[in-house]
Amino acid sequence: MPERLAPLPAAIDRRAFLKAAGATLALLVSPAGQAASSILAVRVWPSRDYTRLTLEYREPIAFTHQVVKNPERLVLDLEGVEFNSVLQNLPERISETDPYIRLIRAGRNRPGVVRLVIELKTEVRPQVFMLKPVGEYGHRLVLDLYPLEEEDPLLALLEKLEQPAGKAPEKAGAGRQEISRMVTIVLDPGHGGEDPGAIGRGGSQEKHVTLQVARRLKAKIDAEPNMRSMLTRDGDFFIPLHQRVQKARRVQADLFVSVHADAFIKTTARGSSVFVLSENGASSSAARWLAQRENAADLIGGVNLGAKDPHLARTLLDLSQTATLNDSLKLGKSVLGELGSINDLHKGHVEQAGFAVLKAPDIPSILIETAFISNPDEERRLNDEAYQERMAEAILRGIKAYFAKNPPLAKSKLVRLD
Repeated sequence: MPERLAPLPAAIDRRAFLKAAGATLALLVSPAGQAASSILAVRVWPSRDYTRLTLEYREPIAFTHQVVKNPERLVLDLEGVEFNSVLQNLPERISETDPYIRLIRAGRNRPGVVRLVIELKTEVRPQVFMLKPVGEYGHRLVLDLYPLEEEDPLLALLEKLEQPAGKAPEKAGAGRQEISRMVTIVLDPGHGGEDPGAIGRGGSQEKHVTLQVARRLKAKIDAEPNMRSMLTRDGDFFIPLHQRVQKARRVQADLFVSVHADAFIKTTARGSSVFVLSENGASSSAARWLAQRENAADLIGGVNLGAKDPHLARTLLDLSQTATLNDSLKLGKSVLGELGSINDLHKGHVEQAGFAVLKAPDIPSILIETAFISNPDEERRLNDEAYQERMAEAILRGIKAYFAKNPPLAKSKLVRLD
């Protein structure tokens, strides 16, 4: 028998409750007499950044939610929903290592209403919103549980690097200057969480391949005495495109490198590519198609459009600084040359298109398509650890060659502010 969850105490004063527990949200009232809707799937994506809980269903549903204090709980009532095996097994989906959720209880609260009680490990700042069907997904109800105070990525990066990194190389011969200070490189594994990215014929998901390559690249960068790196995500969870750019700007990154695995309608398409942002349209129709598909990641992954983000307006700027675009092109050319030593190149030159994730106005940024995951041969290579290592090594060689000719400016040096 499913657990029957009692309603919240009726004696709680309404004003006091709202002040202490947060407002109740009610949306999408179901038509009277509508048949009970079935929850098709439940997915949980825990991470240090936030934990996301997603309920997927066929038809729009009505719901209310409220935060309850002492102990911390988030209570979600689903109206006109059938209590099926998916909801019954929901408690098993919660990991002990989840930073925010302790456990979930699910059961019938009253006729026609299913209640979820999410017991929390700490206070959270919840965002609850609905997504319309897109891609392979039906209707989705999303609960994002954010910490009250977000981690400062700059301080977190500095804390990991308390120990001296060693002396940076001084000038090299032939009039070239090697890197003269620690540089910070932000690595952005594409997709994640609700957004799998491209999927190969063998079932490989782009989000997993990109994270594996980015982790290998991070390890190699961090082993360099004058470099350090940060991942925009170090797990299987979704990050909106503008937040990826935001993270790079908050740590005053010298470079932004987004890692992807391409897909195309023809399985014969193959080779590696490097893209930079275009101010004046895409360099090819294929580049335009790819940028549109990558920019749709927010629709697939699920962005709360109702949330007010004070950084959004100034983060997603058109790249108007000519110097930054020129540096991006130089970096792209250097990396592309090294990729050509381990794989065929899809195009022999750096391509340009309107990728949202490349729109930091002050950070040279490139997007690397490591290979076509839609090509069966390249899909197998992308899953090969040795190939991932060679890919990471090639990217690092390209980055180092770029810095050898274009030393980072001293003004972007990271300084601890006490």
